[in-house]
Amino acid sequence: MAWEYFEKPWNEVKHSVIFKQLPILVINETDTIAHNGSILRYLAGQAGMMPNDLVSIHKADAILEAAQEMFAPLNPTMNFAIGADYEPKNLKMLPSLDSKVNDFERLLALDPAAPFFMGNAPYHCDFSVYHHVSMAQRVHPNILDRAPHVKQLLSAVEALPWVQYYLDQRPDLIEVGREPKLVIDGRPVPTGVMRTD
Repeated sequence: MAWEYFEKPWNEVKHSVIFKQLPILVINETDTIAHNGSILRYLAGQAGMMPNDLVSIHKADAILEAAQEMFAPLNPTMNFAIGADYEPKNLKMLPSLDSKVNDFERLLALDPAAPFFMGNAPYHCDFSVYHHVSMAQRVHPNILDRAPHVKQLLSAVEALPWVQYYLDQRPDLIEVGREPKLVIDGRPVPTGVMRTD
């Protein structure tokens, strides 16, 4: 959590962090990369999970950027909206989430035999779509009812051994809409910006 890394509440260090927002990736305690997309591209490059040709790289980037558009309604709603504020926000974001899922379904249906957007190998765009769609599915369980290819993508990502390992270790998100928390080491921790215990 930010307060653990910086050893201060986020509001005390926010203005010293690039673009004053999270997430950030700190490399060797010296370099910082901000924004989800940039972090994903860096990690994909390190892991050899970027397409080889320029056109494919940018096609994959376009898919990643489309997935990132789901962040704005999803993250604030799931992590911060509570009580009477939650349900209207959750319902309001459904049409835009549904539209994105439909876009992903159409793209994946172009090559129905391939589990990933760019064929049989996963790239950074697949992980971004996986993350955002699986989060959307948590708050709208039926969102994939008409998206069999997106379901196949989610299953293919989850079947990767190192993703399975991560998912087994990943903190559970609980009490969405009431008092969102991550369960870390068996202890509920707020999804907000400062420790509350």
